[in-house]
Amino acid sequence: MSDTPAADIPVDEALVARLLAEQHPDLAGPLRLVSDGWDNRLFRLGDALAVRIPRREVAAHLIEHEQWMLPAIAARASVPVPAPVRVGVPSETFPWPWSVVEWMDGIDGASVGAAERSGLAGPLGRFLGELAVPAPDAPRNPVRGVPLADRQEAVGLRLRSLSGRLQVAGLEQAWREALDAPRWEGPPLLLHGDLHPGNLLLDAEGGLRAVLDFGDVTSGDPATDLATAWLTFDGDARERFRTALPTPPDAATWLRARGWAVAMASALATASDDNPRMAGLARHALDQLGTTDD
Repeated sequence: MSDTPAADIPVDEALVARLLAEQHPDLAGPLRLVSDGWDNRLFRLGDALAVRIPRREVAAHLIEHEQWMLPAIAARASVPVPAPVRVGVPSETFPWPWSVVEWMDGIDGASVGAAERSGLAGPLGRFLGELAVPAPDAPRNPVRGVPLADRQEAVGLRLRSLSGRLQVAGLEQAWREALDAPRWEGPPLLLHGDLHPGNLLLDAEGGLRAVLDFGDVTSGDPATDLATAWLTFDGDARERFRTALPTPPDAATWLRARGWAVAMASALATASDDNPRMAGLARHALDQLGTTDD
């Protein structure tokens, strides 16, 4: 199995402090690393702000996509999203863009179980209705929103890898049914692209506080984001999520959504051996999709 990708450039508090001093000196303040993902690091800046900065070159363009798309999303969404309040530009100190965003307090959706996430079903369904507008000019993403057949080689490889430690017949069946389902023929709709629980913030009552990390924002088949039905929820909450969607998905879209859940869960499962948080998300999704331990 694979581990979290290595950073192309080490990013620490000292580097971020230098960038702020050079480009936004009025925002100087104490910095603390609060999140270290596959693509980006997040540093809390004082009490009210955070700095989101790429750790790999591949993620630099994702930051640009967020800077481009999030202001319009924030303007129409009823749920807070991390639209940039300041933009960092490439410089001699750091070659890639970075963002200063509002700090959002809440409970990490990956830190609680499916039962605690069940209250997200209604508000997350409504949020996706607000998000999924036609967006033919959104950033292109080769691994999200595309026809599922485009992902067949990668997903097949991951399923073969997982077969050494899991019974994957349920995954394989869900994947075949998704591939056989009619393709999306509507306009390309705006997508979050990576809508798993780790990108959802809960409030103290279990409601949806915010939706985070739009680095994979793109447009295409709405089934991509509907995969969160298996990534985030169990059976009862999954049905409440489905009925909360302003436009109920047809049978073909729901089959493709389950296929997207297979694609995303298998990616998490084969690249999270050193990341217990993400490995836990993979175990939940695989269980919902019908795998069992050997």
